[in-house]
Amino acid sequence: MAEQTALADIRDDDEGKPDAAVVRDALGVGVAVGLSGFAFGVTSAGGGLSLLQSCALSLLVFTGASQFALVGALAGGGNPLTAAAGAFFLGVRNAFYGLRLSELLALPRAVRPFAAQWVIDETTAVALAQPTRRSVRIGFTVTGLSLYVLWNLTTLLGALGAKAIGDTRVWGLDAAGPAVFLALLAPMLKTAIERAVAGLAVVLGLGLLPVLPAGVPVLVAALAAPVVLFVEGRRRQTPRNGREGEER
Repeated sequence: MAEQTALADIRDDDEGKPDAAVVRDALGVGVAVGLSGFAFGVTSAGGGLSLLQSCALSLLVFTGASQFALVGALAGGGNPLTAAAGAFFLGVRNAFYGLRLSELLALPRAVRPFAAQWVIDETTAVALAQPTRRSVRIGFTVTGLSLYVLWNLTTLLGALGAKAIGDTRVWGLDAAGPAVFLALLAPMLKTAIERAVAGLAVVLGLGLLPVLPAGVPVLVAALAAPVVLFVEGRRRQTPRNGREGEER
């Protein structure tokens, strides 16, 4: 029912937000987040990846959380397969975004594989905030294009800058990746359940860091979501079961 209501709100007419306002909002998101690519470039180069490898990650992967997770695991001496697995699981959420956006964008079949590269947190957020199909398409396209171009450009500049200044740990730039990741994540934690999942994931990740190989704690931390949801489900069922017992 909620899905049908949401789709009904997306109209094919041009009534709604002016195109200029959609473009302005989309560019604001694209520029603000795109500048974070510099932090990734610095972190990637500081973690031992070459300039080509850093740029290839931004060009082909293009999802900040997965990129930072992969580079962080590799920099910590993790197995490449384990690091890739952690990055993969973080990127799986984009597939669910794609299912939602495919209905809203209604793009021609030939265009969808190219649009899929831009299905990330920011493009999804901007697209979902629009009232008409036209504004959804404009918001998605402008956010995706500006963010993709700027993210890759600043990745290149960050990687070149890291090479120029030498050891990034001396300057404290090895903390840039985690800091940016937290800055992107914090505003998304709006409910108690989301904050509980994030808190438990931090506890699992940090607690297991000394005893498990690099990259593995990230995978284990992913268990925080099903654990919190299971506990929350049991909590909601308990009062109901208690009332049923009293009625008997």
